[in-house]
Amino acid sequence: MKPYRTYIILFSVMVVWGLNVTATKILVTNFMPVTITGIRVLTAGLTVFLLLSLIKKVRMLTKKEFWYVFLASIFNVVAHHYFLSIGLTETTATNGGLIMGMSPLLTTILAISFLGTPLTLLKTIGLLLGFSGVAFIVLEGSQVTGISFGDGYILLSVLTQAVSFILIKRVAHTLDPRLMTGYMMVIGSLFLIVIGLIEEPQGFAGVFENSTVSLWLIYFASACIATAMGHMLYNEAIGKIGASEASIFINLNPFFALVGAVLFLNEKILFQHILGFFLIITGVLLGSGAVEEIRNRRLRKKDAA
Repeated sequence: MKPYRTYIILFSVMVVWGLNVTATKILVTNFMPVTITGIRVLTAGLTVFLLLSLIKKVRMLTKKEFWYVFLASIFNVVAHHYFLSIGLTETTATNGGLIMGMSPLLTTILAISFLGTPLTLLKTIGLLLGFSGVAFIVLEGSQVTGISFGDGYILLSVLTQAVSFILIKRVAHTLDPRLMTGYMMVIGSLFLIVIGLIEEPQGFAGVFENSTVSLWLIYFASACIATAMGHMLYNEAIGKIGASEASIFINLNPFFALVGAVLFLNEKILFQHILGFFLIITGVLLGSGAVEEIRNRRLRKKDAA
């Protein structure tokens, strides 16, 4: 696959992921949030297995792989999607999309703490800028009372996802990341469905009572296109151009989340959203180490030439 084709695919994935924040907001508003999330993620996981079976990439996990995948699914699917679904019922898709853009920075902090990744000056500046951006979004003006529980849940969802990335890194060298994604989705979704049955006894009944054709279209687009195919294409792109270069595109995710919130939910974009957006983008570029990695790679190519 030529690099420009990979870039087009990554750009398309970011458009879909950004709009998926709006889709998720619509789904958790019209259905019981945990129940619909569990069903949606299960549908995504089964879609991943279907696609991988067509290219003969499905295999059983080893015992070691299973435990890492199991733990990663608890953080990446159960905790992440649980807090995300609850959070989006109590905050705007605009806030949710922007705060989710913090994921690379939180992953960097955990990598520094647990994997021994060095903390450079650029990363330090990036972390400070990124958290400043979130502060502008979460706080309405300078009032601490402006913090909503929904924003807090979104932050928790991003943090638990970042923890899962550290676990995934431990097993990624032996397991196809696409297959790992499928296993995590199926395992985690079953836990979410059980939680939904406990917390939302009428959740399954509500799925059929409140459903419309448009909601089902949004559901399948979110599960099959955004969650299943989106993750598979992104993981494949990482293998083509590297994680650092691919992570640059992550910065488009909150932008398209803003666009989706404005176009489909009629949400208003305020000054603190715009300022927070640019601070988070700059923070991710510097704090995730993407700028340093790309610069070092170009220097190595120049020296080799």
